[in-house]
Amino acid sequence: MDAPIIEANYLKEEQDWRAYKWSTELAREIGNSDAYKDVRKREALVPVSGKLNDAEMRQYLAKSVNTFFHPTSTCRMGVGDGAVVDPELRVYGIEGLRVADASIMPSITTSNTNCPSMMIGWKCGDMMVKSA
Repeated sequence: MDAPIIEANYLKEEQDWRAYKWSTELAREIGNSDAYKDVRKREALVPVSGKLNDAEMRQYLAKSVNTFFHPTSTCRMGVGDGAVVDPELRVYGIEGLRVADASIMPSITTSNTNCPSMMIGWKCGDMMVKSA
């Protein structure tokens, strides 16, 4: 079986594009300041000085935007339209498959996702035992 293709759509919304553009320009400004001249080797973006135009910035961001954090909230739990799993974590339309990880969280926690993910897994196991 092929690995799943995961498309996070980081730049799908115009407000996301503007936020990434703003933060990238700010990071470039800070990194190119005199405060960093002794530790700065080279900038990853070309041109090294000056602003990229919108097309150049979009191209750069499309290739480089990623996360090093814990993706969550991609597999909605519920009973209405758009829900992927039911309240017992069973995937709609696929018998015998449940999702028991951070993807069912309605939003990311303010702490590490490890403990809540373990709790979700434990609860899923408990529901499976009770329904057997």
